[in-house]
Amino acid sequence: MHLLNLSMRIQIRLSVDQHYGEERLFADFPYNKELISILKSIPGCRWSQSKKKWHFFPSMQAVEWLEEKTKGICLVDSSGFRQYLEQKQKKSVTNRLVILEKNTQDALMHFQRWLQQKRYSPQTIKNYMNCLYQFFTFYSKKPFAAITVEDVENFNYSQIIGKGMSVSFQQIMVGAIKLFYKRLQGTAMNLEKLQRPHKESRLPEVLSKEEVQNIIGATNNLKHKAMLSLIYACGLRRSEIINLRVKDLDSNRKLIRIEQAKGKKDRYVTFSPKLRNLLADYYKQYKPEEFLFEGQFGRQYAPSSLAQVLQMCATKADIKKKITLHTLRHSYATHLLESGTDIRYIQELLGHNSPKTTMIYTHVSSKKLSEIISPFDDLKL
Repeated sequence: MHLLNLSMRIQIRLSVDQHYGEERLFADFPYNKELISILKSIPGCRWSQSKKKWHFFPSMQAVEWLEEKTKGICLVDSSGFRQYLEQKQKKSVTNRLVILEKNTQDALMHFQRWLQQKRYSPQTIKNYMNCLYQFFTFYSKKPFAAITVEDVENFNYSQIIGKGMSVSFQQIMVGAIKLFYKRLQGTAMNLEKLQRPHKESRLPEVLSKEEVQNIIGATNNLKHKAMLSLIYACGLRRSEIINLRVKDLDSNRKLIRIEQAKGKKDRYVTFSPKLRNLLADYYKQYKPEEFLFEGQFGRQYAPSSLAQVLQMCATKADIKKKITLHTLRHSYATHLLESGTDIRYIQELLGHNSPKTTMIYTHVSSKKLSEIISPFDDLKL
């Protein structure tokens, strides 16, 4: 019997169970060839001879993909799996808090809720809370109200400097501690003495146009080529290309809308003819529905996978420089400056709040530096 004729009486019940020492998500349903075909499309999905069920890695992404593929065909009961995820998350938070003093636990939970209602980004909240858990775990036997600036300095020296952690990590750590105590009264923390470390002054790594061309040309995969091209052609951040939706591309106005990027700001970037042609070819082949670049299960493309694509192409192109996806953004800005684009337009295209941030590219522009005449050339040798 064809699957579509079985109506909604068919149900796939999902449950988490141990299988050879590993947690797996098992699918229990009446035998049906088409359902089996759908399940087998999930990477790593295997048949268990002992349990007589199909199983795969417990992933919310895989479950949502399965629900989408079987919509209107059968019912996927994922309530047990969702409950399992909630319990696992609660257990994780409890394990982190249990070693802390009760007052510290309560203060951290209140602080997290305050960050959420102030609409800090999820990533910022995650970074701040991870730093605070690490800090207060180090002083787990000391009430948080009794912790002083000297304690913070000792922590920085032994746990950050002593372990070779970066200046940027130390800045986030001190920033999180400072914001946490800023909301509290009656503590021993003197915020006026709590200072962030000096920022490192480092110039960004920049690729030449030839190197960018070699990297993008190192892949024959149209999706990979389109992603790397878009980052460079528009100077996008990694999060911006991951969150880009099909509706954000405006071919008529020759603009791409970047919604709620860093600093919760919207902006427009240019949409060049060559890029439009490339993305048109990509769209015809992949037909994305919501997000411009979709992953294996129709959701957003994974940031880690995108980073791997760049490294693979850089290796093939024999690029020796240590680069990241952000290097393409730096290269875009530098090449614009070298071609004579006004720094104020570059600031707008990159979405910088301050022109000071954009001014760093004046220090890495080879064209401007190469035009400087050395006083050595005036010597008659």
